[in-house]
Amino acid sequence: MNTRKLERWILLADLLWIACAFFGADFLRFGLTWESDERAAIRALLPFIFTACGAWIALSLFMPMDGFRGGWRLSAVLSHLLLGTGLTLALLTAIGYFTRSYVSRLALTYFTVLLGTGFIGMRCGARMMLRRKHRGGDVWRVVVLGSGRVAQEIVAKMEQHPEMLCKVVGLLFPSQNTEEFTGTPLQESSQLSTFAIFDLLQGWRVNEVIVALPQPLTPEIRTVIGRLRDTGFEISVVPEPYELYASKPNLISLDGLPLLQLREPGLRPRYLVLKRLLDVVASALLLIPCSVALLPISVILLLKKQSALRWETRSGQYGVPFQMLRLNVQRPVPQASKFERLLEHVSVTELPQLWNVLRGQMSLVGPRPESPRRSSRYSEWQQRRLRVKPGMTGLAQVHGLREHSSSEEKSRFDLQYVMGPYLLWDISLLLQTLSTLLLRVLSRAQREKPDTNPDVIQPINGLFPHAHRTQPSPD
Repeated sequence: MNTRKLERWILLADLLWIACAFFGADFLRFGLTWESDERAAIRALLPFIFTACGAWIALSLFMPMDGFRGGWRLSAVLSHLLLGTGLTLALLTAIGYFTRSYVSRLALTYFTVLLGTGFIGMRCGARMMLRRKHRGGDVWRVVVLGSGRVAQEIVAKMEQHPEMLCKVVGLLFPSQNTEEFTGTPLQESSQLSTFAIFDLLQGWRVNEVIVALPQPLTPEIRTVIGRLRDTGFEISVVPEPYELYASKPNLISLDGLPLLQLREPGLRPRYLVLKRLLDVVASALLLIPCSVALLPISVILLLKKQSALRWETRSGQYGVPFQMLRLNVQRPVPQASKFERLLEHVSVTELPQLWNVLRGQMSLVGPRPESPRRSSRYSEWQQRRLRVKPGMTGLAQVHGLREHSSSEEKSRFDLQYVMGPYLLWDISLLLQTLSTLLLRVLSRAQREKPDTNPDVIQPINGLFPHAHRTQPSPD
């Protein structure tokens, strides 16, 4: 389950491709001539190659440039590569300007095209190779010991991470008021005695058992885990308190005694200043064209409803309520007109919140704000999403979650963002939002059907027919 090897191989391939792209651009620009001027031009490229490689290594330390960390999504891959390639080219252009080195604009264009297509091709090729391995059954087979929300999240995340080459083949969990276990390969389930577990796992060809039980381990379960480990199965354990999800864990060994250090994620002052600068500059630049685009829409809403805009109370940073501005579109959307459903489908209704961003009540990127009534029912770990300013878009939104999605679902992504935000990630999420909106516009207009019970965790591949309700329904 170690994914560092794939990251290193992709980084090495990137560095080799940077050099190939430089020489390829030189070949496309100047041909195969080998005169003295041409040899001098090639030698002049060497500092740029080393600079580009150094810049790409630095970017890979801060951003998931390999395309698989955080789960494979093509929009995220494209946004990261676009941002990384743009920053690299800006650095090379600046170096060429200040060192007064001649850089052919046509060669630079060739280099950009080769670099971008090569990076995308390598990642898509790695994705195809991993999918082929999955389909061929060349995977690490895993059974999850547990049946709650943590077990479900393990299954979901392994499906999102093909680079792990892992497949959850079933669940194993203790039955209530009995000393038996229930084994669930897919839709089927069967009661098992403790001694039958080993035969079951061998029949499933299991390599590893992940312990994800929400309650403390009983002596019987400890005995089973010990026997599984002695039999040769790999054992991994999810820490029992699920609230640790909102902390940065660091496992250390104290003379053989494992200690799990929990570090509270903090926001660096420099990041907050740069983030606020990005919010002000970007929202100020977008406010005028968005106002022009919203003008005819506002006129239509004004004639239909006597009001184009509406203020809604939302919970801001640290739970402080504020008035959020949006278009006066009726919700829930299916009860609205076709025109209003279109506005909601492409998220035009949220553009007036640029005014909230300018006022400092919101940010461009962050957890979406929810009503005080809904946030008052947050669990302790969900309240951590209130530590940062709410945003117009965020990690949950680029994963397809919207207002009708459950708070618990969105909190997982929001807390992932809160634990380690940085400016390049914010810019990448903005690019991913543009991609998401573009796909919505190009896709066929489909009516969004609200979930009858949106806060029930949805089953994944039929593994969780008895998922339980954890949050009240939304407002």
